[in-house]
Formats: sequence, C-alpha cells, structure tokens
Amino acid sequence: MRLRAFTARRIATAAAYGGGGVTAVGGLTFGLIVAEALMAKKLIMATPSGGPPAADGLYGGGLPGEPLSFAVLGDSTAAGLGVHSPEETPAALLAAGLSSIAGRPVRLTNVARSGARSAVLAGQVTRALAVRPEIAVIMIGANDVTGRVPPAESVRHLAAATERLRATGCEVVVGTCPDLGSVRQLMQPLRWFARRLSRQLAAAQTIVTVEQGARSVSLGDLLGREFAADPREMFSADRYHPSARGYAAAAAAVLPSMAAALGLEPDDVLPGPRHGQGVLPVYLAAAEAAEEPGTEVAGARVAGRERGPRGRWATLLRRREVDPAAPGGGSEAIAPGAA
Repeated sequence: MRLRAFTARRIATAAAYGGGGVTAVGGLTFGLIVAEALMAKKLIMATPSGGPPAADGLYGGGLPGEPLSFAVLGDSTAAGLGVHSPEETPAALLAAGLSSIAGRPVRLTNVARSGARSAVLAGQVTRALAVRPEIAVIMIGANDVTGRVPPAESVRHLAAATERLRATGCEVVVGTCPDLGSVRQLMQPLRWFARRLSRQLAAAQTIVTVEQGARSVSLGDLLGREFAADPREMFSADRYHPSARGYAAAAAAVLPSMAAALGLEPDDVLPGPRHGQGVLPVYLAAAEAAEEPGTEVAGARVAGRERGPRGRWATLLRRREVDPAAPGGGSEAIAPGAA
C-alpha cells in the first residue's frame, strides 16, 4: 500500500514537472509482455462488438425545470462499447439516474470515443464546453496502459482537462482506470503487470483530480472483483468491455458522487455516507482508493486548511453498497438487470 502511494505520488509529481513517470521493466520481460499483449488483442478482436450506441439527448423530459447539462468524456467504456441499446450505456444510466435524483430533465452530451487515450481529452473538453456542462464525468486510462503511454503523461492530460472544466464552474467526477488484470484473455505475467500498472495509474489519476478540486471514484477494483466472480455476466461478447450489468455496476458507483458534487443527496436514494476511513494526505487516500471498490476521494480541510505538510488533504467515502443485479439495487434508473 505504501509503495503504491509512493509510486502514485512520483507519477503525479512527474506530471506536474514534465517528467516521464515510472515505466521500467526488464528487456526480456517487456518482450514477453508485448508478445502476450498482441495475442490477447487478436483474441479480443476476433469477436467485434460494433460501435457504441448513441445515447445523447434529453432524459426526464416530463419533469419540470430547465435541463441540467451533463457531459461524458473518455474512452470506449465511457462511450458504452459492448452493449446494443442506448439505455444500457453508462452515460444513459447516469443521465437517467441524475434526472431522477434532481427532479429535473438532464441533457446528455457524450463526446467519448472508442480507443481514446488521455491525450485526446483536450479536444473532447473543447467539444463538451460548447454545451456548457454543469457536471461532467470522465472515464479514461485503459488505452494509456495498453498503449504503454508514460503514466505521468497520461495524468498530465487528465489534470489539464479537469482544470479547464472546473474553470467554467463545471463539477467533475473522474472514474479512474479500470483493473485490466480482470481481462481473462491476458496470460501471466501480462495479467499481473496489467493489474499493477492500471492501479498505479488509477491512484495517480486520483491525486491530480483532487488537486484540481474534482472528485474521483475507483472503478478498477469494484469491477475487477465482480468481473472475476461472474465474467459471463459482467463482460460483453468481446470478453473485454463490460456488459449492460457491468456498466450498471460502474454507474451505481459513480452516480452518488455526481449527486454529492451537485448538492443532491435525498435519503431515499443516497443514504448518509459511511465515514470512518478518515482524512489523509491525498497520495495515501489515492492508494487506498485503488484497493477499495467504489471509493470516492474528494478534497478536505483540516483546521481550515486544504493542505498539510505532506500535500493536499483528502477524504475517503463509500457512499453505498450496490448490487446492480438485485431488485432495487441502486436507483430505479440504474438497475436494468442482467445483460
């Protein structure tokens, strides 16, 4: 845990000062990883899932009030690759759930694209800002890991994107890099390295997200455990992207943090957060979040100050436990049932 915290801190520091981060592996091991990655890619591509369904539009159109503008940015997970109907995508699940909680319409704009790496977030932010979002969700990182992008470079792009959104008053929630070690096509030692690198990136993403005044939610361990326990239900046909049930699990983890960011926490949908993890320096909170499914990390104050001797203060929150397959698991809008 301490090693992951230290590594995440080094990555985030390298991002701030233009360094390359931590990526070194031995030459023989690296060659083996590349060979196994190519084999895994062939297996995954052998079952194409087509493009993600378009889910942009108005949700909760019968509700009163001006529509709340909601933007989604990121990669294929944010776009909803792997499911067949718009209402099964995570963006649609979040828009419908947010509309139900807010009691007003939500207008969804999804600029996420399959295959996207963190470097494309700048262009996505430009497109998202055209609709003046009040809240945005970013899901990014998996393609950076598989594309061997230096983690410091990845989080530098994420920090810049978050900063631009926050500068307009937009609330931001980042779903951190998923646990790629849960992908069954990956053999050892590739699976071990994929898990290690994706969790390192997730922790570093949390640090830069909180530094920009936004919130992060750990998705990797949440989905990793559920996918490992029930891969037939949690993966789509390509055995790489989530199924409708997998996306529902991700949406159930992210939605409470979106509601909290907007000051919307009705007791019948989002019971009081479970405190107990305490307030920690952000790099320690980030490392713990990478190990705990569905954990939110947000900025905190101690004695009226945002920063302590070891950096910015942050708090860990587990807002609720959700079984997306159970009746009533999550809000009515985010529980479509098993895929």
